Amino acid sequence: MKASDLFVKCLEAEGIEYIFGVPGEENADFMMSLEQSDKIKFILTRHEQGAAFMAEAYGRLTGHTAGCLGTLGPGATNLITGVADSNMDRAPMLVITGQGASTRLHKESHQVMDVVAMFEPVTKWAQSVHHPDTIPEIVRKAVRVARTEKPGACLIELPEDIAKEETEVQPIPPRRFRRPVPDDKIVNLAYEHIRRAKRPLIIAGNGCIRRRASKQLRFLCEKTGIGVISTFMAKGCVDMDKDYCLYTIGLQAKDVVACAVDAADLIITLGYDMVEYHPKLWNRNKDKRIIHIDFLPAEIDEHYHPEVEVVGDLAHALWMLNERFDAGAEPAFDFRQQAATRQQMKAELEAHKNDDTDGLIRPQKVLWDVRQIMGREDILLSDVGAHKMWIARHYQCHEPNTCLIPNGFCSMGFAFPGAIGASLVHPDKRILAICGDAGFLMNMQEMETARRLNSNIVVMIWEDYAYGLIAWKQDNQFGRHTDLSFGNPDWELLAKSFGWHGHRVERSRDLSSVLEAAFREQGPSLVVVPIDYRENGLLTERLGNIACPI
Repeated sequence: MKASDLFVKCLEAEGIEYIFGVPGEENADFMMSLEQSDKIKFILTRHEQGAAFMAEAYGRLTGHTAGCLGTLGPGATNLITGVADSNMDRAPMLVITGQGASTRLHKESHQVMDVVAMFEPVTKWAQSVHHPDTIPEIVRKAVRVARTEKPGACLIELPEDIAKEETEVQPIPPRRFRRPVPDDKIVNLAYEHIRRAKRPLIIAGNGCIRRRASKQLRFLCEKTGIGVISTFMAKGCVDMDKDYCLYTIGLQAKDVVACAVDAADLIITLGYDMVEYHPKLWNRNKDKRIIHIDFLPAEIDEHYHPEVEVVGDLAHALWMLNERFDAGAEPAFDFRQQAATRQQMKAELEAHKNDDTDGLIRPQKVLWDVRQIMGREDILLSDVGAHKMWIARHYQCHEPNTCLIPNGFCSMGFAFPGAIGASLVHPDKRILAICGDAGFLMNMQEMETARRLNSNIVVMIWEDYAYGLIAWKQDNQFGRHTDLSFGNPDWELLAKSFGWHGHRVERSRDLSSVLEAAFREQGPSLVVVPIDYRENGLLTERLGNIACPI
């Protein structure tokens, strides 16, 4: 068979369901082979960055790889931001790029650049195909590496002349491996540390949203009552309604939940990524006793120096702890500070639920209404901007992977294309993307893709006519901000021109009914909310004066 046919058969063997992208001349053979597949669906996008974000959302929701595709040169460079976001946010992804013929790669040549070298810093592994017979090994390795903890992106480059060559080799059938488990002795040591603590606290990171890990974490919390503070990307690892859920940490200034961290005499980090929330922010004095439990050893950092490292499969490590707590005496923990922290933060979340304003609407009110409209399993995707800070603080979750926030690489433009990817994974769920007016326009060309696919998604735009997060940060640092304002289109006309439904909310009391109507509509809907970002400064002032309840 042709090498491009073999490539597709290898992808089929790996269980790849979707490839998102924009083809080019140099991957024409691959596209012709892909067209013959009855197992893989190609989703034509309007920009390669959108394709990468769609594949990232698929990976975050399923734990499996989807593909994103671009041609050589500018097609490859257009992919790179979404690929970097997937890699640093720990989502498995397979990146496929075309390349000029191998006979011209050694010299100056039209559109040719070293794509593999360019992608090496933003992937776990990047490789070009130099001989068609190596395709089965390369595809098998790329998918395995992408899925292995911590997951990320892998690149395969297929030069146009290699794609045309004949080969007689066959795909390598995937064989999954079980992750190694922690040593019994180190788990015993961790258990003794936890049992002897008076005020232990869990900081849960991205690794905890794996279904098995979340299940075992919930068992541990039910047995012990130990409170859980989630990073932005760990939302839903425990149910927001449980007393041991202490909500989310991650803002740069001291928030209410930091009071529980201050009071803790032992911090247990689970699947923790310091790309999200640096330990300097919660262990400034380097005096916290820490137990690190994760798939990989701890990163070396002067503010993160664990006494015990439990390295291995996170779900199994939690199961081993649960076995020990089942067999041992009930520990005498003091959770008064945790209870007070939860009560105070819960009051903050509810403070504006009954707002009745015309014109600008407070972020807190918007997110309260959104939470009431969205079901336990429905999915919210946040873009990057001031709205991300409010979503992280005020939108809490019942289940893992029901709030997708880019918080490692933090790229604007993720939420809307990501929602298209999410709707393919879960067509039965409500999918809501919340974007700033800046971030939405970065990938608004995918409005055509959503219409073509008839995606049942709702995109909510928080309109403030500015790069609001940058203004917020400059105000905090300098007391003023540079010119960050811009104009916007007529959103309802824009929606109509792409065949979308369009809505604008002018009164806070109408938000719930408008959002509910948008979810009942067939196809994509746009909901525009004029947002009251005067609340940004008020929140900063309040966070700077947090008084811990105990």
